[in-house]
Amino acid sequence: MNTTLPRLSGVLIAAALLAACGTPPPPPRLVHLASAPPPGASAPAAPASRARWQLVLPVRVPEYLDRDALLVPQGQAGLAPLAPWRWAEPLADSVSRVLRADLARQLGEGALWTSPLPAGVAVQRQLRVELLGFEASADRREVRLEARWSLVDPTGAAAPMARSAQIRSEVPGTADGDAIAAAHRMALWRLAERIVAGTPP
Repeated sequence: MNTTLPRLSGVLIAAALLAACGTPPPPPRLVHLASAPPPGASAPAAPASRARWQLVLPVRVPEYLDRDALLVPQGQAGLAPLAPWRWAEPLADSVSRVLRADLARQLGEGALWTSPLPAGVAVQRQLRVELLGFEASADRREVRLEARWSLVDPTGAAAPMARSAQIRSEVPGTADGDAIAAAHRMALWRLAERIVAGTPP
């Protein structure tokens, strides 16, 4: 019986497997949420005279989203990382940093503070924000943000206020990681607009 051919086939298969194992994965491509307003964001209206706010940090983000992988829907209820794209920092850190910057721009200079408050600064409202969802749609054409927030007068002089919002932000161009991250950024800007617009001076 001629065993040369089976042996040769086995050698070729083993060589192919070794070559595949030796191929390094593509390097990760990092994206982040910039603190600057997103391209296309509407200029904030001149703020009315407002009370000072204190943003209570961190902004809460669902634990399953707070990771470096950029997640996209898969199947009926699954999520999968969109390789090779990754967040450059934990999403919870990005959301807190960006929402703070956006609220400060839209409320006006000196109207937004965080802890610890400097001596002599008194706030009239404490703002707490929680994201309930913040991810791309199944077709990767939009990012959907669901949030709720509350404003409380620390002195108790005014009744507390609670609000919620569902925001959709279109993914521009090709639905790659960079475009999906851009849609995340725009969604946060629009959330800040909703928070400011829905609150009386």
